[in-house]
Amino acid sequence: MNRPENPSTLMSIPDTQSGSDERNLAIDQVGIRGLRYPLSFADGEAPAQSTIATFGVMVALPDDRKGTHMSRLVQLLEDLTAPGAAPLSVAGLPALLDDLCRRLDAPGGRLDVAFPWFVRKRAPVSGVASLLDYEVRLTGERRDGRTTTTLTVAVPVTSLCPCSKEIAEYGAHNQRSTITIGVRPRETVRVGELLRVAEDEASSELYGILKRADEKYLTERAYDNPRFVEDLVRGVAAKLAADPRIDAFAVEAENFESIHNHSAFARIAKGM
Repeated sequence: MNRPENPSTLMSIPDTQSGSDERNLAIDQVGIRGLRYPLSFADGEAPAQSTIATFGVMVALPDDRKGTHMSRLVQLLEDLTAPGAAPLSVAGLPALLDDLCRRLDAPGGRLDVAFPWFVRKRAPVSGVASLLDYEVRLTGERRDGRTTTTLTVAVPVTSLCPCSKEIAEYGAHNQRSTITIGVRPRETVRVGELLRVAEDEASSELYGILKRADEKYLTERAYDNPRFVEDLVRGVAAKLAADPRIDAFAVEAENFESIHNHSAFARIAKGM
């Protein structure tokens, strides 16, 4: 039978992490990585969605402190996911960083939260509904009294080669592509908004379920909207640069070529 801990015994256990270190070397980041936890995430005013996230939780360690208290990092996630806790959001990440630094008495910290995000989409002709998954990453960092928040989405799309369409007598090669958008917002930017920007600039977007009429429609749509990898990043970057809510951004596109054993890649960044 388990016996409750004696408070006097707990008080007598040494707190080694809080000891001093004589090497006088501050640590930029120390903590945990690769910890999976359930997460409720709210994208703007849309209902919160339950998912599974992979967390990285780290703090800055002053040069005179021997170690950090790793268990407090896990406790932060326990409290974040406790019954009745408010869902995490892009806007709520700075407050979570505040909580992290307070619990660890740390001058700075970093949070990485990566998770799949599902959108129920209706096929363009049949209207049949199905889920499509996207990869989302939230990164928040507190350093030298300044907080930065980065929202990143990876969006699978279809791209059709303009050159192939121009030179071939019939058909044109197309491939699956991934457009990755990272933004540092001045104001709240929703995940769904970034997904839409990427899909609008592609030859065609993807769906989970397609009937034959949908497949015909999307094949022809891609043929009518050829895109080089350069077109993908330029189209997305132009929209991000025109959005006053976005302070900095980076957009990447990778085409997994169907007629080559390599990928085509392009990137545009502003302020990141």
